[in-house]
Amino acid sequence: MSKQKVIALVDCDSFFVSCEQKRDPELKNKPVCVISNTEGCVISRAKEAKEMGIRMGEPLFKAKKEHPNGIYIVADHEYYAQVSHQVMSILKDFSPYVQIYSVDEAFIDLTGLTRFYKKNYYKIALMLRAKILQVADIPVSIGVSTSKTLAKLASDKSKSHFDHIYLIGKRKIIKELRDTKIEEIWGIGRRLTISLKKNGILTAQELVNKSDNWLDKQIGIHGIEMRHELLGEMTSPVINEEKAPKSIQNTRAFGIFTSDFNYIKNELNRHIHTSCRKLRSYDTKCRQIGVMLRTKDFRVFYTKKDLLAPVDFELEISKIAIELLKEIYDSNILYRSTGVILDRIGEEGAEQLNLFSDDEESIKKKNLTRCFDKLEQKFHKNIVKIGFTK
Repeated sequence: MSKQKVIALVDCDSFFVSCEQKRDPELKNKPVCVISNTEGCVISRAKEAKEMGIRMGEPLFKAKKEHPNGIYIVADHEYYAQVSHQVMSILKDFSPYVQIYSVDEAFIDLTGLTRFYKKNYYKIALMLRAKILQVADIPVSIGVSTSKTLAKLASDKSKSHFDHIYLIGKRKIIKELRDTKIEEIWGIGRRLTISLKKNGILTAQELVNKSDNWLDKQIGIHGIEMRHELLGEMTSPVINEEKAPKSIQNTRAFGIFTSDFNYIKNELNRHIHTSCRKLRSYDTKCRQIGVMLRTKDFRVFYTKKDLLAPVDFELEISKIAIELLKEIYDSNILYRSTGVILDRIGEEGAEQLNLFSDDEESIKKKNLTRCFDKLEQKFHKNIVKIGFTK
């Protein structure tokens, strides 16, 4: 076990909605809902929308019918990623140890910062929350404890706390575990919940009362680590490195139903460019390209192709993807969305050199992609349009 640390989990409140309210302050204190696409479902809700009775995952047509006064906005994931980067940058300025967990959550190691900031951990959390709200205009909830699992539990509780800060110190651990249902523990899914309840384990306290040997037999090493994390003993430190995803997928509804091949091709190229930019941000390449088409009546057509050499260059991927698109496209069908899936992602350094490869051509491609990325960093995302057809 690692030496005791103080870990915080910073979780953005109703993140997608908060982003929209940041962009348009007139939306603050209103029943805003972000929906997955033009005919999708609710994926983020403002407090006022929750109080109105709008449910997470509710189809848009149903939400509009039952709650016509709600404000429904189609998700803009590109913008949300920009805001997320701003929030995470604030955290990285605050502490040298930050581990991004998702687009709206990050663990931050606060150990020893009491001396630096001359405040206790509660006041440090308050200061951090105030700074994020002032600089990024995004409200967050912060849970603080001595392990990631307890910090996650504290973060969940902080959302309903008056100041959105919740600490679980040594003296509070036993009481918190006694009051925590087994399904509320981070890392315990539905199947494991059923299994544990069959063994008479209904609370976190009953879980930690089991021996390491019993947990190893029933759950495995994950169960042992969970027990020690719940007891406040950190088994998983905060790691700065961001791991590359196993796959990257980009898709979005068109906004109209269409069978226009050029329109679909343009949308696919837009997704390819976004995906390649993300690939390069992790300094990785992919070895498999997949293309998806979703019809008006939600049928999905998908095909993929494995590559001999890994790539991260839009023009190379687009050429292959368009051929894949032709394989599944039917001019007699109306489509609602398309998407690209880049898979078999590995580190760029793991690429095998081809005996007949053109080094000069590779250098040109690399310089061009750097130019793309610099242009978008200076101006805005998607200012570069790859292979678009009028």
